[in-house]
Formats: sequence, C-alpha cells, structure tokens
Amino acid sequence: MNALSMEVAWLWSGSGLCIAAAVQAWVAALRTRATDDRWPFRILAVAVVLVAVGIGQRWARLGHGPFLDMFEILASSLLSLGLVLLFAQHRWPVLRRAAPVSLSMLAVLALWLPMTDAGDTFFPPTYETPVLWFHVLLGKLFLGCALLALGLAGTQLLRGHLAFVDRLPGPLAVDALSWRLMQVALLFETMMLITGALWAQDAWGRWWAWDPLETWAFLTWLTLVGAFHARRRWSIGPRAGALMIVAVFSLAFLTFFGVPFVSVAPHKGAV
Repeated sequence: MNALSMEVAWLWSGSGLCIAAAVQAWVAALRTRATDDRWPFRILAVAVVLVAVGIGQRWARLGHGPFLDMFEILASSLLSLGLVLLFAQHRWPVLRRAAPVSLSMLAVLALWLPMTDAGDTFFPPTYETPVLWFHVLLGKLFLGCALLALGLAGTQLLRGHLAFVDRLPGPLAVDALSWRLMQVALLFETMMLITGALWAQDAWGRWWAWDPLETWAFLTWLTLVGAFHARRRWSIGPRAGALMIVAVFSLAFLTFFGVPFVSVAPHKGAV
C-alpha cells in the first residue's frame, strides 16, 4: 500500500466513525428512557484521531496544510469541527442533547469525503504567508461555533415532535445559549474577513476582488449581522430565532463547501 492509499485509509476510517457517531446519537436520543449521552462523542474522539493521523501523513508527504482542494477541505473540516464539538460538549454538557443534529452535519461531510478526488495538490506561492494560517483557523472556528448553534436550533425546531428534546432546558435558555454561540461565531467571521483581506493584499496586491468565496463570505457576514439586528429590533422568539440560525448556517455551509466544489480553487488568486 503506497503513502496516498494509507492516508485515504485513515481518513475514510475516520469518516466512517463520524457517521457511526451520528447514528449512535440518534439511537440514544430516540430511546424512551435516558441513556449515556457521551457515547457518540467517545466514537467521535476516535474518529478525530484517525482523521488527524491521515491529515498528518498527507501534510508530511506534500509539505502543506489540508485546505487546497475539496478532499482536503472536507478532511480538515472533519478534524476542526470534530474538535470543536468535543471541547464544547465537555464545557456545556447540554450540547450533548443537540448531538443528533450537529453530528448529522458532520456525517454529511464524512459521506462526501470518499466521493472526492484524493490526488496530490500543489501549494501556490501566494499561500506562503503566516496570515493564511490565521485566516483558515478563524474560518474553522466560525463554522464550528455556528455548528454548535445549529445543533441547539435544530432541537428547538423539533420540540413537540420528538421526546428527547424534552430533556433539554426550556426554549428561552436554549435560545440564549444559541445566540451566545452565534455572537462568538460573528467575532471569528469578522476576524476571518479581516485576515483574508490582509492575505489578499500581501499575495495579490489587492484587499478585495469580489471573487466567489469573498463574495459569499461577505454575504454570510451580512446575513448574520442582519439576524442579530432583527432579533433585537423585533424581539423574535426562540422558534423564529432558530430558523434564522438555520438560515445563517445554510449560507455558511454553501460558502465553505459549495464554492470550492464548483470552483477550481478556494480563491481565484490561488489559480
């Protein structure tokens, strides 16, 4: 087995366990009596280790981070989002009850990964800057916080339909935590846009060029700011607030995974 096959084996194994964690979360949630809600995250922890090993091997062989093509973007997102979920559920145990929703989104990425091309990628000279690392990290943290909020928002929308949601705190408490997470997400996205502009100026001699990823990222930021404004201006309730969080996350998902899927590279300047 060559080096590329080994990397793919590690990453596919980790992806499979991400899917298993999501299935376990739904199985535990749909049981009539309460069960240990930490098992999905134990499975996720093993999955994160396997993905990390695969990414580490690929990084050592190619000499660059995993963020150039769709395969690498999905793999690094499984790692970063998995780490965020593991840390957050330890800090806020209530998030374990939102695991069916949040882990399901992780399972979507895990199912997608084997369908992408795992071939070697070329590191463009314009990516040789420390600012890029901050830009990528901030983007991962933004999406991670938005995913946590999405999990809570999803459970809000399921109230009255599935019994396991009744084990959560009241709607107002869940709504408050959801929007605190979105506040942190807004901070990270704002810093992501700023560092992206700094990188663009250093790499291509311009702060902004309205390439597809820049445009969609800015639209996501505007939508999130608009959601905060609407919530404060019109005193929107928990259910409507949950729908707004779903809308913001959907746009963020399209930005992070839709644009790279249809474009040659994450940014035109990288071509």
